[in-house]
Amino acid sequence: MKFETFQAGHWQQRYQYKSFEPVPVNHEWFWEDPAINTLLEAANRALGELNAFSLIVPDIDLFIEMHVVKEAQTSSRIEGTQTGIEEALMPEDQIQPEKRDDWREVRNYIDAVNTAVAELKSLPLSNRLLKQTHEILMRGVRGEHKQPGEFRVSQNWIGGSSLMDAVFIPPHPDGVADLMSDLEKFWHNEAITVPHLVRLAISHYQFETIHPFLDGNGRIGRLLVPLYLVSHRLLAKPSLYLSDFFERNRASYYDALMRVRVSNDLIHWVRFFLRGVAETATKGRTVFQQVLALRTRVEHDVLALGKRAPNARQVLNLLYRKPMVSAADLEQGLGITHPTANALLRGFVRLGVLREVTGAPRHRLYVFETYLELFLR
Repeated sequence: MKFETFQAGHWQQRYQYKSFEPVPVNHEWFWEDPAINTLLEAANRALGELNAFSLIVPDIDLFIEMHVVKEAQTSSRIEGTQTGIEEALMPEDQIQPEKRDDWREVRNYIDAVNTAVAELKSLPLSNRLLKQTHEILMRGVRGEHKQPGEFRVSQNWIGGSSLMDAVFIPPHPDGVADLMSDLEKFWHNEAITVPHLVRLAISHYQFETIHPFLDGNGRIGRLLVPLYLVSHRLLAKPSLYLSDFFERNRASYYDALMRVRVSNDLIHWVRFFLRGVAETATKGRTVFQQVLALRTRVEHDVLALGKRAPNARQVLNLLYRKPMVSAADLEQGLGITHPTANALLRGFVRLGVLREVTGAPRHRLYVFETYLELFLR
């Protein structure tokens, strides 16, 4: 199929509405547009540089966890969830009651990402994996009654209050299983010579167009990106997430998807997607560089704690995973006493590494602010 002559699908008349029925994607793809080749080269180069960092940075998994938290918070914010990244790091009992539903959605996303990535070690990228991930995402939150872990068997829509005024109506539920089966085959079809990043761009568009779940499609569709990259070994670690790029360019993102459906303009979408990969991978590489510089500086600073320095280095490893902690977290994570934990926290505050954020006499929380800020830029 040639991008320039691509026909995205057709509008099918239903009772009182029309659904969009996309064409299958599991076949060869070609294009004449030279800009795609240039963007593809830049995206692959940036992705390779990001992957190199994930291979050479010691204890990389410490820092990947913050990437996951940032992704969960940003991807959920696109869907209207109002949880800040600092709140996402807090225990539930520290969250205001009226914000706990949003907080649980973000924490579910973190669990869904971590579980899905772990599953990739024994299970290929598949509809089965996406369903399992969706079930975790919907657990105990809004949408928990909308067939978690199952493809929809009723019609859904995007935008508007009903099918009558919807911005977009995905395919009829009768076709969802076949379309998703075709998409899964496309991920693993070795008989075609489509570059992975182009294949991924098409896959994200197709997933969002099928909208196979009753709820949570945006988050699962965005999570598909790192899962695909790790599954096909373009990344050794799940270190690239496009939600931040999509959120900052939200209008352009939705417009690019709709242009494919309305005007068959797949070229515009693929260009947009590849720019997002290049920009996000470059930004991720910069964050890793800044993390390494911060790590070197802070590990030198904690030497001033004298005999507590060995424990302080263990505290730092804990902070890279969880940059907001309490004395109880240190006690549990390091196996130390309460007085020792408090003494370490006071030392870190004195050095300017941590800042106390609650102002409360008990159950205090401390944030590793300079580290957290690297993920907020």
